[in-house]
Amino acid sequence: MNRRIGSLLSLLTIWFSAQIIAAPKPDLLMSCASDNDLCLVLRENGLSVRRFDDPADMVAAAAPDSGVLILADGYPDETIRIEPSVLRAAAAKGLRIYVEYPAALPGIEVKPPRSAGVERVVVASDFFGPDLEPLRILAVSAKQFVGVEGGTAHLVMTRVAGFDTAVYGLPEQTSPILLEHPNGSILIATTKLSHFVTGRYAPADAIAVVWQRILRWVAPELQVPPLRWTNTVRASYGRDEELPDNYQDIAIRRGIGWYEKSKMLVTKGMDPKVRQAMAANAGAEFAPPAPEDPSGDGTYGIMQCYMSGIGLDGKQKRNVVRRGDNQCETAMTYALAGRYLASEGYVKVGENLLDYYLFDSDARKGPRADPDHGAYGLIAWGVDHEAWLKANYGDDNARQMMGIMAGAAASGERRWDEALALCMLANIRTTARTGFRPDRIDIGPLTQNGWLHYFNGNTVRIAPHFEAYLWACFLWAYEHTGDELLYERTLRAIRRTMQNYPDGWQWTNGIAQEKARMLLPLAWLVRVKDTDEHRQWLRTVAEGLIGLQQDCGAIREELGKPGMGIFPPPPSNEAYGGNEASLIQRNGDPVSDLLYTTNFAFLGLHEASAATGDPYYKDAEDRLAEFLCRIQVRSEVHPELDGAWFRGFDYERWEHWASDADAGWGAWCAITGWTHPWIT
Repeated sequence: MNRRIGSLLSLLTIWFSAQIIAAPKPDLLMSCASDNDLCLVLRENGLSVRRFDDPADMVAAAAPDSGVLILADGYPDETIRIEPSVLRAAAAKGLRIYVEYPAALPGIEVKPPRSAGVERVVVASDFFGPDLEPLRILAVSAKQFVGVEGGTAHLVMTRVAGFDTAVYGLPEQTSPILLEHPNGSILIATTKLSHFVTGRYAPADAIAVVWQRILRWVAPELQVPPLRWTNTVRASYGRDEELPDNYQDIAIRRGIGWYEKSKMLVTKGMDPKVRQAMAANAGAEFAPPAPEDPSGDGTYGIMQCYMSGIGLDGKQKRNVVRRGDNQCETAMTYALAGRYLASEGYVKVGENLLDYYLFDSDARKGPRADPDHGAYGLIAWGVDHEAWLKANYGDDNARQMMGIMAGAAASGERRWDEALALCMLANIRTTARTGFRPDRIDIGPLTQNGWLHYFNGNTVRIAPHFEAYLWACFLWAYEHTGDELLYERTLRAIRRTMQNYPDGWQWTNGIAQEKARMLLPLAWLVRVKDTDEHRQWLRTVAEGLIGLQQDCGAIREELGKPGMGIFPPPPSNEAYGGNEASLIQRNGDPVSDLLYTTNFAFLGLHEASAATGDPYYKDAEDRLAEFLCRIQVRSEVHPELDGAWFRGFDYERWEHWASDADAGWGAWCAITGWTHPWIT
């Protein structure tokens, strides 16, 4: 009897197992275009997807436990119209439906589409579980959404401050982006969430969790693996990926090649369009370039940057401002690359850029060309609009002079010597006896005050971001001329700065960038006067910076003493996106800033190593160089970005991500000056 019972139980076990194995797996059915991002990613991840052109056909074909998704192919021009009969048929089968960008739905009010600005998407419930907790932030470039009243919101669009978490909570004013219909059977996306690859939604780990949870909602029995895809714009190499032997050479070639691919060099045909656009708007922008658009040769200068905002197509607009620092730094890069790669064509582009800005543009004309004017010898911040033309920044002049120095040395040309000498003179004579200079002196005050007012003044501004590179230039000039005034005023300012290190320093976006900026003048101070004190100053600042360096080589961004910041993180949700700002919200956020810190740290560490011969600096430089080569932008889809460096990088996620609070130069901006030249 026991044997019979045992045999029967074995047969039943085999039968039930066979039923489980034979049971059909839940299907995913989608009404969408064949090239929809979600459809492609799910198939690449091994999921079975049945695609339909018509929602009615899809619902008719769906088994009761299938997942049904209606995606917004016509976004943003057309909302999705779903026939009531389709929804009734789905309800009769007990189907759960995910629908994007609907025109109308029964039992809930749907309002016409509207657009967001600086708002970001924020998790508003525990719908996504512990992997994506409430208040987590996502960047979604599909900024147009329909308004929906009612239901339970899981994602909302709103203005919040924070790196990847809304640190001040959700404001009262929010707009649902993902919500459940009150009837419990429809999950509504008010925008096109399925556009996440083309639209470059970020960060990727959070977007993957969003879709994993949506799919599990529409098909609870479906086994959804962790979703993976290749970002269309990404780092060139993984954190631990083996690098080719010539990886630095590859990065240099791609770096200089980016200038042509970016289409940022102004052509003859573009020049009047740039002038016209700038006359109307000092921050004018152009649309992204077409692949067939030509690139200039430097004769008409270079535009400023790709802006941080990402469009629905994954592209970024170009800011057309022709800044002086960008011209001279890019000229330096072309000249040095020309020598390294034995390309006279590259050298010529560098020469053209310097000729354009120093001779052909208005940057050194008017009062700046008048020996009797206080502005004599200064070089304008930018051209094409009075807002740029009137301004004289000491730091910008310093980097212009450094670009001229390096460009002239690499090309062997001497025709820019006078412009360099006059700019050096103009800046030292507007530097106070303390060795400090006002960060910006416009033409108006110089007309009224003359240069002696500043030369005999007692300005004190302990802010290396604005002061340090002028000190480096003065030390360079002292080494070549022996003029003690250059050395004495510079040493006086450096000594006072070091006496106040670090809590007495005014910081711009963070204290890390101030440390990075101080390395260059301290290294060149050791070159001209190699003393124990000068070496110790250099070591002190370097230790403060290298202490922020991570195992991967990245330098973590850091905020300084509270109350000492000029552009700190936004102090409220309302302040987000309203001014210049840090890429982090608080210390510990794993971000490297390539616009204000890492680029200048790279230069400073190189010069510290050369000045001292100390392997301590060389080791940090080498680790930083490897990091920079790894995170250089790679993109087959967007060649205009391939080879660039974005401002922000999250070295834990290994993705271009940061707080995009800066109103002008955010996390994804790619700048022809500042960042790119000092890395390339």
